[in-house]
Amino acid sequence: MNLEPDFCYQALRSHDARFDGVFFVAVRTTRIYCRPICPARVPRFESCTFYPSAAAAEKDGYRPCLRCRPELAPGNASVDAVSRMAALAMNRIEDGALTEGSIEDLAASMGISARHLRRVVESEFGVSPIQIAQTQRLLLAKRLLTDTNLPVTEIALASGFSSLRRFNALFLERYRMNPTNLRKTAKHKRPVDYLICELAYKQPFDWHAMLNFLKPRACPGVESVTGDTYLRTVSIGKHRGWLKVEKSNNRHTLVVSISPSLAPVLLQVAARVKRLFDLHLNPASVIDHLGELAKSNPGLRVPGAFDGFELAVRALLGQVVSVKAATTLASRVTKSFGEEFETLIPELVALSPSAKVIANAKIEEFVSIGIPAPRASAIVGMARLVEHGELELEPGSDYDRTVATLKSIAGIGDWTAEYIAMRCLAWPDAFPYSDLGIKKALSMTKAKALIQAAEKWRPWRSYATMHLWKTLEKNDEAVLYILPEPCGPVSVNE
Repeated sequence: MNLEPDFCYQALRSHDARFDGVFFVAVRTTRIYCRPICPARVPRFESCTFYPSAAAAEKDGYRPCLRCRPELAPGNASVDAVSRMAALAMNRIEDGALTEGSIEDLAASMGISARHLRRVVESEFGVSPIQIAQTQRLLLAKRLLTDTNLPVTEIALASGFSSLRRFNALFLERYRMNPTNLRKTAKHKRPVDYLICELAYKQPFDWHAMLNFLKPRACPGVESVTGDTYLRTVSIGKHRGWLKVEKSNNRHTLVVSISPSLAPVLLQVAARVKRLFDLHLNPASVIDHLGELAKSNPGLRVPGAFDGFELAVRALLGQVVSVKAATTLASRVTKSFGEEFETLIPELVALSPSAKVIANAKIEEFVSIGIPAPRASAIVGMARLVEHGELELEPGSDYDRTVATLKSIAGIGDWTAEYIAMRCLAWPDAFPYSDLGIKKALSMTKAKALIQAAEKWRPWRSYATMHLWKTLEKNDEAVLYILPEPCGPVSVNE
């Protein structure tokens, strides 16, 4: 990453967690170095020196902050290795790794021994992996007991417990109350046909702009935007279901209705919804930095990806045609490689194809549904990298490494890689400078001039891109254009 001081200082001022571990800031007046999310008062610009690793800061004589604890940052330095491994283990446990498998299975998937995994997790969090999993299961069960009418037996199973007896015993031990008594104290229980989850955001939030962006790109059968509501099917591991997202009328929250079948992965579903709608953002930092560019649409956000692989495939399909035509191709891919899935919502009838299925598909199968062979080859190649663990399309993935890996695939160039980083990785500083819409909005054509012009918007160039596209939308200037990539033309905003 470019550690240009102005860039890093703006990121420091925002305290945005996406920059945590990307760089460290050392303060010359205190001789202390911190993470960009440190809660301490932001130091003056002239007092700051920025480093790519904690080790580099310590080499120059700085000591770690006792408040933000740089050793816990998800960075790339060797001093962060244990913390990063513990964080990875925590994420996988929260995703249900110990519900469907053993500690030995989890350790093997991480390339370490079970003994080392226990030691790392206990050192970092003070509890064993099993205790973390149990706490997660109990908190989920507690929520389902108070917020739904699901039978206690179903709640126990949905929360990852193998037996009702074990669930009752552990619940009583931890909370000094049995599940049935807790249920009696609940004043309001949700209907059993769906679960409710409310996710908060910071104002302003232009909900209509978000839906207007997602609607023409929604894959028929998998997603739908109807009125002020977003709908989609969900497949996480062995769990299948649907969700509906609406904006609350009287609170700064999104109201997410979730099918009961997704109860065991409720936390993962909520996390994905937050990514999709960019709910982690503190808009004030972006608005202040972008200035006049953001003035007319301060609530504009960067739409993310509920499923990174699904979105990346959609981006590749959109390289050649208009948004509408790309949506048609996405529908064909879903019908050919996805799964049929019956819901009570007429618009939702399919599950998006997995990386595993696409990786094993033949190029001829794509050609038969109207997708050119070079583009099909790029899609299959990307799927194989994802399936083999060589490419991660999730927030928190390394931006530089991901972009380099994407561009190593024939048919993927700068624009597509930056667009995927912007939406799949939720990287706030992606900039698809070869986009014709950006060229039109800035009245420039040369790459060097475009990149230089966007320097003033770092580290929020992804948000600047959305505002530039919005300018074209207002002027009704969306057009089909030729992208300078092997795969050929793409449509603006696609």
